[in-house]
Amino acid sequence: MTVSLWGLTGIFQPPAKAKDVELKVGVVQRFGDEPTDQLTLKATSGDRLTLRFLSGDMQPQTLQVESVNLETLMQKIPEPVVEERLVLSNHATFETAEDNANQWRQYGIEVEITQPERWQVWAKRNVYQTPLLRRLLLSALQAKGDTTAQIETEILQRVPRVSFVANGYRYTRRQLEISSEKNLIQVGVGKDDQNPRLYSGSLRIQPNAYGTYTLVNQVPVETYLRGVVPHEIGAGAPYAAVEAQTILARTYALRNLRRFVADGYELCADVHCQVYRGLTGTAPITDQAIAATKGLVLTYNNELVDALYSSTTGGVTAPFSDVWNGSERPYLKAVIDSPNLVWNLAQKPLADERNFREFINLKQGFNETGRDAFRWSRGNTLEQIAKDLRRYLERSKHPLANFTTIVQMQVVERSPSGRILKLTVQTDKGVIEINKNEVRSAFGPPRSTLFYLEPIYGDNKILKGYTFVGGGFGHGVGMSQYGSYNLANLGWSGAKILSFYYPGTQIQPLNDSIVFWQEEPKPLLAP
Repeated sequence: MTVSLWGLTGIFQPPAKAKDVELKVGVVQRFGDEPTDQLTLKATSGDRLTLRFLSGDMQPQTLQVESVNLETLMQKIPEPVVEERLVLSNHATFETAEDNANQWRQYGIEVEITQPERWQVWAKRNVYQTPLLRRLLLSALQAKGDTTAQIETEILQRVPRVSFVANGYRYTRRQLEISSEKNLIQVGVGKDDQNPRLYSGSLRIQPNAYGTYTLVNQVPVETYLRGVVPHEIGAGAPYAAVEAQTILARTYALRNLRRFVADGYELCADVHCQVYRGLTGTAPITDQAIAATKGLVLTYNNELVDALYSSTTGGVTAPFSDVWNGSERPYLKAVIDSPNLVWNLAQKPLADERNFREFINLKQGFNETGRDAFRWSRGNTLEQIAKDLRRYLERSKHPLANFTTIVQMQVVERSPSGRILKLTVQTDKGVIEINKNEVRSAFGPPRSTLFYLEPIYGDNKILKGYTFVGGGFGHGVGMSQYGSYNLANLGWSGAKILSFYYPGTQIQPLNDSIVFWQEEPKPLLAP
């Protein structure tokens, strides 16, 4: 088999004009994972739901109801079906998965990014359609020394179908569109229909790449923001911080429309994208900021920025490559998170372990001073650390997932912003290397990768565990949400806050000349 080499440069632009963009958000992503899964959809007072689907003879059918209960039934198929995919790699985040996908494309291998649990890169299913093609590709990769790619196979005798009762008749379908005259639909999850959420726009239940279903909300971007901003920044935030968050949330959404292409929608509704809860929990202050900044986005060289943000930086923001694999974003730099000169990174870089420990022990003068997550210390026994690590290694298919005991842990390399780039764990089976943001997935205690390890010794100086001593909550790239609180309280405008955290960027109205996302060309890899 010959693996061709070619570069890939793509510019993503939405099909509609920027001002008219409607988003497709997966608000329930894995419907049918459990046999007891149930959704209750209701119209608001004085309204009715319109259900659209294909009848048994594949003709469009329309029903009107006040409410409908959706569940999944396992339907027997005439002959067993082999469900198979070639998984090329496994990652904690979309950003690193995308960088890996671009590397595969450099070899001429067509891929897709998926999220069955962790993010994965698959050989593209509609290209490598047959078992023979998948095995030829796997053999070629193994011949070149790849040890991570593997074929996952499942024999299906039953498949889930969405089922509902309307007007006394039970329907079983793979797709269902739900709308209402008022464009308002209430969605409850589970049999008890507890804590229902109200969504604007329309809904669609559709198959995903994992044999289950996704409930997708199609909603205009400005309405979507009403369900994001109060849950990301908090309704009690100072107004300038809310404005900054609103511009970031709009920018983030429009730049990230490619995340769930493999599943037929664009964004999720949790922390893997932005928290989105429909019209449940809207707030006057966030609605005001959305209206005041309507259509405004943050750009760099006329391209939407990678509008990353986190709860708490721990006193210093991180460049993109400190956390994920991929090319640097010039506007995502290491910035001391303070309006004052409390630390000079040029003179005392945090890659030096002594400097780092001194920095972590500073507590005053930062934007986040006094916040619970700004500085923290969490101790754990070797047994608990090993349990967490084994769980992570099993999920990521690591060959040393069967280790028994931890002998030693060590931070091997830090970035100038203090983030851990490489951490090693010596076990009875061998040394395990964990890089960048994967450290947050591998262990229970650390809230960020901005920490050092302090050994805990028992009697006779026997190692019993480690204390994780650090700062920050989240990846630490871009704006600190709690940091923006302090800057707003000091009288900074939303624009000034964004300029502080994203130097060199511009705020401008959405227009057709703005590039939503551009894939950077890379040098061809050696064959």
